[in-house]
Amino acid sequence: MKEREFISVFRSSRKTDTYVFVRRGQNWDELPEVLRGIFGAPIHSMDLLLTPDRKLARANGKQVLEAIEEKDFYLQMPEEQEGYVVEFKRKLEQRDQ
Repeated sequence: MKEREFISVFRSSRKTDTYVFVRRGQNWDELPEVLRGIFGAPIHSMDLLLTPDRKLARANGKQVLEAIEEKDFYLQMPEEQEGYVVEFKRKLEQRDQ
């Protein structure tokens, strides 16, 4: 895991309070098809220099940087209040198997 990395944050055009964190300059087409399909068109929210000790709304910098290193993205979803969250997680887990 890098000590710091430039990250771009995008919000979903389809799902409220759903964000994806990627390396700045990441090619959207290289992300998993299931993620792109459910997420919809990405809407740029911000760029930031992320360090492991930085606190974010629902995670910390270390969690985000580790996920990006492993999967090329970190997905931040709202609390599990709707069935789509469970379905979304199931589809991502199937893809990883």
